[in-house]
Amino acid sequence: MHNKFLIVLFSLFVGNITAQNVIDEVIWVVGDEAILKSDVEVMRMQAAMEGIRWERNPDCAIPEQIAVQKLFLHQAAIDSIEVSESEVSSQIETRLEYMISQIGSREKLEEYRKQSISEIRASMHDELRDQLMIQRMKEHLAKNVTVTPAEVRRYFKDLPQDSIPFVPTEVEVQIIAQTPRIAPEEINRIKDELHNFTDRVTKGEATFQTLARLYSQDPGTARNGGELDYTGRGMLDPAFASVAFNLTDPKKISKIVESEFGYHIIQLIDKRGDKVKVRHILLKPEVSDSAVNASLARLDSVAMEIREGKFTFEEGATYISDDKDTRNNRGLMANRSERGQTSKFQLQDLPAEIAKVVDTLAVGHISSPFTMINERGKTVCVIAKLKSRTEGHKAMITEDFQVMKDMVLQKRREETLHKWVVNKIKNTYVRIKDEYRDCDFEYEGWVR
Repeated sequence: MHNKFLIVLFSLFVGNITAQNVIDEVIWVVGDEAILKSDVEVMRMQAAMEGIRWERNPDCAIPEQIAVQKLFLHQAAIDSIEVSESEVSSQIETRLEYMISQIGSREKLEEYRKQSISEIRASMHDELRDQLMIQRMKEHLAKNVTVTPAEVRRYFKDLPQDSIPFVPTEVEVQIIAQTPRIAPEEINRIKDELHNFTDRVTKGEATFQTLARLYSQDPGTARNGGELDYTGRGMLDPAFASVAFNLTDPKKISKIVESEFGYHIIQLIDKRGDKVKVRHILLKPEVSDSAVNASLARLDSVAMEIREGKFTFEEGATYISDDKDTRNNRGLMANRSERGQTSKFQLQDLPAEIAKVVDTLAVGHISSPFTMINERGKTVCVIAKLKSRTEGHKAMITEDFQVMKDMVLQKRREETLHKWVVNKIKNTYVRIKDEYRDCDFEYEGWVR
């Protein structure tokens, strides 16, 4: 039924209608999804803003890329691939802070985008959620791809000298982090506001959904009335999950819950097996400038005492740092990916604030204190130490076997994903406008 409807819609747009009369038009149909000309223009503008250059004709490459994304998203829905709202929120905050750092201030960003910060957050949500979903789907499809040491050696033995990869500069970084103290008055203000929301809903003065839309600071759910779709316990913050899964009456609102993201009240919608569907309101306490300055001053003193030899950076990280991810590893940051875990980072893989600082540090030196937004969206104060730096060089089989293995493994994964896309195209309804039929596509099978 959906396909027949889209065929009719497609015909209406691409029939004998002149371009001058068309505001927007369907240029591709993939399964039940239509790709509009405006979708292509939006991606073209985004690419231009980010300095992306297309290796092939963008008029062909862009709609094909959108079509491939839709194939992965469709399969992710079939395979029940999940991305938690906390992951999406974290990505939004990271992207937002980067945008602010590039343009200079929140006010300048709002002026440039002609949107408030909350509106910018909301506008980024679906795109970043889809990006995470596609990434998760690709990892799932390629999870069983492996290569042997013999395959790696054979691949590089036959590789021309000028094709041997260049290994970028890699660094090992240690950090000590302090979370600025939130004043008790600010926490009480947040709790009083949440208690007020609970009272208003209980008395019938407002619905939970309305209050969530107006006041919740979770950009991923606020516009949907605070609603989180059916979610497993493991995809939620532990404190949030503990309360959410113990709710039994949809008419009642939970006690106030403190999570890594702030303070919540939760309302049950439904339970289905080992998943729960709830709505929530999140409020985040504001960190005062005086609290940030106090943390920076504290870290400045810590750095001075380490330089004077009163204790080591490793001891400071173990006993002073608030960062739970590095505290038990003597401050050493871990680079985690689907390939495993290592302590070595390329600069672009570090948080932007840390990369900017360590890029100018000598090995063994400690930075001045600085602020950053961590992956949970919280402001933290940090000092960093550059533990090691390996300058960029051409890969050597004896020194860089893991780099070479990763390169071959990535090539095998790309081949696996390419085959999957081609096969998916064969089994998916596709229709494209005539002007795209002569394109030099990356994947075969679009034109039938």
